[in-house]
Amino acid sequence: MAEVSSRIPVRFILEGVGEAEGVLTKISAPLTVEAILRTLPLEGRAYPCPGGIYFIIGLRRGEEKSRRRVEAGTIAYWPMSDSICVFHSASTPYSPVNIIGRITKNLESFKLLRSGTKVRMEKL
Repeated sequence: MAEVSSRIPVRFILEGVGEAEGVLTKISAPLTVEAILRTLPLEGRAYPCPGGIYFIIGLRRGEEKSRRRVEAGTIAYWPMSDSICVFHSASTPYSPVNIIGRITKNLESFKLLRSGTKVRMEKL
């Protein structure tokens, strides 16, 4: 039962592009994931970053088990810009990010996003 509650399915609705699915993993950054879960659904405008996109969410969390390198498919919280990042390629972000999950379906759709595209993240 703990395994089920530690992996929370989420959906990303990408305006004019489609949908993608992922899972948030509490063990990666438990306090950050809990704070994000309390505020879902989240909406913002996509901005490009090296290897992915990010959208500002207004949460204001600090670093928690942060990392400087990420793999393709990583969902992360970026404390420096108070944003959710989705990385479609392996990358080294400008500053450390809190890994909070992974994209499990339609990762390639994030490569199609243009700056300013509306992104919505919600529980599945």
